[in-house]
Amino acid sequence: MTNPEMSEPLRSRRNHWNNQVAVHAQMRPDATAFRYLGQDTSWRQVHERSEALADALSRRGVTKGDRVLILMLNHPEYIESVLAINALAAIAVPVNFRLTPPEIGYIVADSGAKTIITDTPLAPLVAAVRTQAPVLSTCIVVGGETGEGVLGYEALVAEQGESHEPLDIPEDTPALIMYTSGTTGSPKGAVLSHINMQSQALTAIRAFEAVSDDVAFCAAPMFHIAGLGSIAPTILLGGKTVVHPLGAFNATEVLDAWEQEQATSVFLVPAQWQVICADDSVPNRKLALRAISWGAAPASDSVLRAMSDAFPAARNVAVFGQTEMSPITCVLEGKDALRKLGSVGWVIPTIAARVVDDEMNDVAPGEIGEIVYRGPTLMQGYWNKPEATADAFAGGWFHSGDLVRQDDEGFVYVVDRKKDMIISGGENIYCAEVENVLFAHDKIREAAVIGRSDEKWGEVPVAVVALAGADAVELADLEPFLNERLARYKHPKDLIVVDELPRNASGKVVKHQLRKEYASNQ
Repeated sequence: MTNPEMSEPLRSRRNHWNNQVAVHAQMRPDATAFRYLGQDTSWRQVHERSEALADALSRRGVTKGDRVLILMLNHPEYIESVLAINALAAIAVPVNFRLTPPEIGYIVADSGAKTIITDTPLAPLVAAVRTQAPVLSTCIVVGGETGEGVLGYEALVAEQGESHEPLDIPEDTPALIMYTSGTTGSPKGAVLSHINMQSQALTAIRAFEAVSDDVAFCAAPMFHIAGLGSIAPTILLGGKTVVHPLGAFNATEVLDAWEQEQATSVFLVPAQWQVICADDSVPNRKLALRAISWGAAPASDSVLRAMSDAFPAARNVAVFGQTEMSPITCVLEGKDALRKLGSVGWVIPTIAARVVDDEMNDVAPGEIGEIVYRGPTLMQGYWNKPEATADAFAGGWFHSGDLVRQDDEGFVYVVDRKKDMIISGGENIYCAEVENVLFAHDKIREAAVIGRSDEKWGEVPVAVVALAGADAVELADLEPFLNERLARYKHPKDLIVVDELPRNASGKVVKHQLRKEYASNQ
């Protein structure tokens, strides 16, 4: 048996966010870690509460390697839950709360989770999921009332009982499973380890020139890698994170929070920056912004100029990547944004990248190929999907699915997506997933989904369908059907009815022809 006193030095030197929180709890116990709606949570409180929750989870059978779902709005309790789960060497599974019960039910089944942590606003959604997935035997709710089969979060934190055994958790231990929509219609869970998240933290610190007295503003949903990925550097540095409540985006409320909290570092998607920069109050605000960043969707030159004009003293940074890379792979600094309009920037120095053809041969500068990656931010693979993992790592490199070109200075430009995907307001929408739902409607014989540029959202999905009968079908007719099966942001924003979908000699739908005919707003 291992001597606990001998294992403690090894356990304490592991470089992951549980140990970083423990360090801050010892060295700066009363400093603010998270601030939410005017209430502070200190580093000591974060450490003590997450350890207490870990104890409660352990007493209910959660152990190493188990998966625990988190379906919650943005709260400090979200971070506490991740830390508690990881303290047991279990794996946190953040879930998009905009998904429907069947979509969440698939994630439950695929991950094999038996425990879920949620909050009062989302408790009805979880109840609906549990009727379809009774395997979720333990449900923990932040706030509100509890009932049969439902435990109160605060009651568990305050509960007395046996403590969990402290574990030595190596950095390559899985910390998160982040589900992304799949090209075949089934989501895939990207397994991210502690070293993935620590490498992401260092990437963000370098990109944003972050320091320990930064006040980071988190408005991205924590179920997105952009949310947890933006918190990782602040946990490493011991800075303060202001957690902004989720809801309809309101520029005035966000600007008020920036001013009141003296936020120094913020990330928003371009659609949000467009609204912020159009607010007439910006020039009169007393702000402390040192770094402003954007990503998850392309930004137009008008948005970039508006950001530069509105916040001339802030470092303007664009970040590009994907969940499987934890997520940042490329960074574009503001000084290059207009000079290199349309670029996603340089590949970060901590990863290796190539632009290759279908035979894995490097293409020349200016030529189009798929960008492939290696490095410490690269996921371990897709949960429970060995074939998809093997395909993604074919040739020893991770295949991003992004078709790009590099100019003679090394700047990367994304020209198309090898994966059939739409990015709408920062959300990834895989066309096959929407098409599979449309195929199931009894009035639709065949369907294809394409992206259409949109001033507000960047892109929106458009459905081109051939009908199964003579009855006319309007988009509004499909809404009840879609509501039961797809998150709202995945719904087509236009429905185009055709006699037949164009196909090539092998029978595949010719999507570039559909884009040429129907992707325009005209």
